Amino acid sequence: MTAAVIFDMDGVLIDSEPIWEQVRRDVVAEHGGRWLDEAQTALMGMSTPEWAKYLSEDLGVGKPPNEVAQIVIDKMVERYEDHLPVLPGADDAVRRCAGRWPLGLASSSPRQLIDAVLRSAGWTDLFAVTVSTEELSRGKPAPDVYLSAARALGFEPAECVAVEDSSNGMRSATAAGLVLIAAPRPEYPPAQDAIAGAAVVLDDLDGLEDRVAALA
Repeated sequence: MTAAVIFDMDGVLIDSEPIWEQVRRDVVAEHGGRWLDEAQTALMGMSTPEWAKYLSEDLGVGKPPNEVAQIVIDKMVERYEDHLPVLPGADDAVRRCAGRWPLGLASSSPRQLIDAVLRSAGWTDLFAVTVSTEELSRGKPAPDVYLSAARALGFEPAECVAVEDSSNGMRSATAAGLVLIAAPRPEYPPAQDAIAGAAVVLDDLDGLEDRVAALA
């Protein structure tokens, strides 16, 4: 029986990947770097230190990673303050699931952005636990963030359902031993090996509560 539901944030609850991509592209361009074709796929699921280093070194921004991270995060906060891109069905899914199970959040976003999103969406009190990969030694696809969230909720990983959209996020959840519900974004189709571990694949979050309940 499902004991808890742990959501990813970016690409599952908010349509942030296009914003992340545009902000990072702008930062790379502004600092004389070069965007690579595989950059966006590589960046999805990375922790803050990981993607800041990637922009600094692989994409040629040239500034220290901690400085790159703050530049990008500040720009993201500005964008979120202008408009929070909540995905269709996300608010209903969060509220319905919160009425039946404890909720966790396992995100690659920095704490500053997690708190800003939950506050703006009115979800702060609905999540019992929130974990950022920047607070851990490894980001997705390592299992650490999901193991940490499950542990904080007080349940075994196998008792928890993860809702994920990206390849690295799916790999993280399955490596941690959670039951995976995949909700991939059509703009960023996941790798076959990542989605192969999903118990359920959804086109959107409509009816998520019923799909989680059916897993029992």
